[in-house]
Amino acid sequence: MPKVHLRLLFALVAVLSLVCAVDRNSEAQRSAVDTYAITNARIVPVSGATIEKGTVVIRDGLIVAVGANVSAPADARVIDGNGLTVYPGLIDSYTNLGLPEAAPSPAGGGGPGFFQIAQARPSPGGPNSTQPVGLQPEVMVDEVIRPGGNEIEAARNVGITTALTLARSGIWMGQSALINLAGETPQQMIVRSPVAMHVSFTPLRGVYPGSLLGVFAQLRQMLLDAQRYKESIQIYERSPRGTRRPDIDKSLASLLPVLDRSMPVVMFANSEREIARALDLAEEFKLRAIIAGARESDRVADRLAKQNVPVLLSLNLPRRTTAALPEADPEPMRVLRDRVEAQQTAGRLARSRVKFALQSGGLSNMSELMTNAGKFIANGLSSEDALRAFTSWPADILGVSNQLGSIEAGKIANLLLVRGNLFDRGARVTQMFIDGRPVDLRPAAAPAAGGETRANLDGAWTVVIESPQGQQNATLNVEQEGDVIRGVMQGPSGSRNIANATVSAAGEVRFTVPVDMGGETREATFTGTLSGNEIRGQVTVEGRPPATFTARRRTP
Repeated sequence: MPKVHLRLLFALVAVLSLVCAVDRNSEAQRSAVDTYAITNARIVPVSGATIEKGTVVIRDGLIVAVGANVSAPADARVIDGNGLTVYPGLIDSYTNLGLPEAAPSPAGGGGPGFFQIAQARPSPGGPNSTQPVGLQPEVMVDEVIRPGGNEIEAARNVGITTALTLARSGIWMGQSALINLAGETPQQMIVRSPVAMHVSFTPLRGVYPGSLLGVFAQLRQMLLDAQRYKESIQIYERSPRGTRRPDIDKSLASLLPVLDRSMPVVMFANSEREIARALDLAEEFKLRAIIAGARESDRVADRLAKQNVPVLLSLNLPRRTTAALPEADPEPMRVLRDRVEAQQTAGRLARSRVKFALQSGGLSNMSELMTNAGKFIANGLSSEDALRAFTSWPADILGVSNQLGSIEAGKIANLLLVRGNLFDRGARVTQMFIDGRPVDLRPAAAPAAGGETRANLDGAWTVVIESPQGQQNATLNVEQEGDVIRGVMQGPSGSRNIANATVSAAGEVRFTVPVDMGGETREATFTGTLSGNEIRGQVTVEGRPPATFTARRRTP
């Protein structure tokens, strides 16, 4: 072989060797990045006994090993979990997370903070729908999911890694999707779609059906129409020749999986009467029903258990919304009783062996999620069942128990690292994994001694306080050095130094300000949640009804 050809051959071999070496290095780097080991941690797998000191290994988005005698792989990035507890990521089973904001619509709706989703796209269900907006079961929420946003960050800060998200309004509200709360694209977020069909019993405004009686009549009529549509399709498919083809109706076609029980129907109902009517409808058409909201579900617990109907129980508990003025009439005993009994619902469902999941119910302040879960625990729900109601039970109800809900080999690595027990006051999520990747818990945190992170309140803030007496504006200037937080609030009554100021890594903010009231000095306590450059929360003063406040940082 000529020398020139030999030199070319040697050069080609050298280039190929270099490319192979680069590929091996790249593969090794990807493996190292995608492989983590959480060591020396207390592990609560939910599916089994607690491991007091063990290791969880994550590779390529999945849990590959968990146990007391598991060793960290050589290529893993090791996270020392000493002093931390590892929990499965929490599942919020009834939300609007990941959806674009929508302006209020004249159409009715149900569930948490529902407004019409129609503004987010030209026509829900498509231009060829046979039904008007609000009665289009073919609506697919996965078409409008968007990554990121303050609501997702607020949910992650309290430990939510996965959420069932659904349209904001309608009677036939369409079909939901289960999403992980991380990912750069909707496709990366979606765990399963569709998950369920959703129904609300709230009448539409200005159009039919505009009453509760009309809502149930319309629901029954569309289910009957879907049955006939199915029969006509079957007749035509058996003998298409010589048979007039049925008109395609995607609204009715989308109800066929509901009728054959391959898709569950989530019905939003809070009162005992609404729940009973929902169960009647499910029994009539043999539907796989799930009740959401379910504030009075314990009153029909025996029937729920008998029909094997699970519940998505809202943590948006009733509370006083009007000012407790001295001249005001006392609240009726029925209202006070309902407020107390709402906190006992979860414990009663557990004792009646009704399968249920806890969900946020459209809480405006996600920091109340664990507070309200604690109220359930204080009123008869065990902390073990509370954890199951956030993890394994919703995973089972939503049909993803093979993927989520516990810390087991082969499942998606959605994990929380928590300092303290999850439902204890003062517990905080320090780190989070979603789809096997660490997630930054915002607001962005500055490094602290010992390797921990903390949220930062530094800067000038504009504060707006809303109370039954009206609105007040103030400014807040804060300096934060490590754990030391100093600040001055300037309001209508002058300048006051803030005191007892704290902020957790999860963004839970608390501070007090002295205020003059009737010649006395009292403490106003501000508690809220920091998300990016905004704090939302509540102001309480002894002897006065609570107020809400919003603070926005003027210099991000």
